[in-house]
Amino acid sequence: MKKRVITAALAAGLGLLAAPAAPAQTAQSPATSADARAKITREADQKAAAWVAALQLKDARKEAAVLEVIAAHLQAIGEYHDAHPYTETPAGINPATGKALSTLDRQLIAVSAMPNAIHDNLLAGLRQHLTPAQVEAVLDQYTIGKVAFTLNGYKAIVPNLTATEEAVILANLKQAREQAVDFKTMKEISAVFEIYKTKNEDYLNTHGRNWRELFKAYVDAANARKAAGKAPTPAAPPK
Repeated sequence: MKKRVITAALAAGLGLLAAPAAPAQTAQSPATSADARAKITREADQKAAAWVAALQLKDARKEAAVLEVIAAHLQAIGEYHDAHPYTETPAGINPATGKALSTLDRQLIAVSAMPNAIHDNLLAGLRQHLTPAQVEAVLDQYTIGKVAFTLNGYKAIVPNLTATEEAVILANLKQAREQAVDFKTMKEISAVFEIYKTKNEDYLNTHGRNWRELFKAYVDAANARKAAGKAPTPAAPPK
């Protein structure tokens, strides 16, 4: 269902979409030192324990199984990230914009070649032991609640957001979340969400809204309230 593609134009322009996925790095990979692997393991175990505790499963066997699934995934993406630096992606331009690829662009492309099995094993393992709502709660932990936060921003910016508009926006944000869980840093996770925020804004623009004008009106109103000493409006997606 999902492949971690940064943008079709970007990857296709660099000839990467058709390239075979790089093999997963193992614990013996020379690209990741023993100390680095130990640090990844420690952080993975800590995050997994905290996220499972937040689910309040009250079932020791289920807790242990889910913890193992999450920790294994965090370990895998951590090692893959560290073994595949941005320099694996040649410098060049984004064919969609003509601008030079940034270091972050190149890192996203390098990491997005991660074998699908790493992502699929996470979702299969979570779905085996958790309800759909609990699976979403875990994915929200990976992405620090960006789905709800960003959706609330759209609701604050777009007057009278319709049920259809909200459904489309939410579906895009959930897709962003699912792709973002395979990236290690918050900069990378935020960059994935930016792809889908652009999709949402394009959708609004082609369905009777003017995103630029809506956002400007929101910012102007927020500045006016600030100048008048009133409470700020809810946080909006950063632009």
